[in-house]
Amino acid sequence: MNFLLIITNMAGGGAEKAFTKLSETLIVQGHQVSLVLFEDNISQEISSEVDLSILQKNGKKVPNAYRGKRFLARKLRKLYTSLNKKNLIDVTISTLPFADEITHLAKIPNARHRIADTLSLEVSEFIAAGRNNKAARRKRRYQAIYRGKNLIAVSEGVKSDLIENLGIKQANIDVIHNIYDFDKTRVLAKVENNQIPTEHYVIHVGRFSPQKRHDLLLKAYQGIKTTHKLVLLTEDSEPLRQLINREGLHDEVVVAGFQSNPYNWISKAELLILCSDHEGLPNVLVEALICGTKIVSTDCPSGPSEIIGDHSSSLLVPVNDPMSLSKAIIEALSNPLQIPTEFNDKFSKDQTLKKYEALKKSP
Repeated sequence: MNFLLIITNMAGGGAEKAFTKLSETLIVQGHQVSLVLFEDNISQEISSEVDLSILQKNGKKVPNAYRGKRFLARKLRKLYTSLNKKNLIDVTISTLPFADEITHLAKIPNARHRIADTLSLEVSEFIAAGRNNKAARRKRRYQAIYRGKNLIAVSEGVKSDLIENLGIKQANIDVIHNIYDFDKTRVLAKVENNQIPTEHYVIHVGRFSPQKRHDLLLKAYQGIKTTHKLVLLTEDSEPLRQLINREGLHDEVVVAGFQSNPYNWISKAELLILCSDHEGLPNVLVEALICGTKIVSTDCPSGPSEIIGDHSSSLLVPVNDPMSLSKAIIEALSNPLQIPTEFNDKFSKDQTLKKYEALKKSP
């Protein structure tokens, strides 16, 4: 089969990482993969066997105004026609709202839009900030892009959000998890790295953004009496340092920066903490369990409850509740690892790959 993947760039985000793993897995299975980027911002390792095309080269940023979007859409349509003539495309997948919108405007036939987050919360945040007009425009934009289309939701929670909160009821929605290569993850988890602390530590993996709630994490950790260090796999910054100093944790926190291989850091941690306000399907929770590391998470929409399943009552805490998070961290550190029932089957690479291959036959 010939897959076409469309995304704005291949910087260091979760969607970019998911497309990297998907393309690698498809190629290993004998499929052909074409990858279209709107700009040449690349920090992921892209297989040399991927047919890579970039619409805006030489560091040019993608235009996001009305005319700029249509300019990109025309370029994408022209490229799609060329690629399809060269080798008939079986499945086209775009991901992230901007790439989805350009793909929609380009009228790419039978394209599938991959939704990786609970988009209604973005609308809700505008409303909470008193920006009702912008909230209404954003909701209409998503409805225009996604209604009546073929969609891929990375979790059941994302699917429910699209239907119940955004009113995307006419779409055909397949739930397909991200690709998780258990064997490769465990191999990478064993790679030696002398930068990893030798003392006991807990870990948080995620970019420094309001969604990831480093402020909540630090407040919760400040209330814990433990000798464990708190390791943050995120880029260092002055605002982050201010949060750390505000909680008096400058001696307890290690800011380790972005790691191309986070798995050896995760595998040596006593516990991985996720404290986001919202997610689509948080990869780090799945990857921590693959590495054999205990987890604690906020019960945010969506994904954590689907991953943790039968252990949700002890490992999930309410969103924006530092006291509950502190208590859960303490309890998890003293309890054994709990692997959810059917975890291996639910998130196996083979199961996910079959669902992607079946897209050729679905409407």
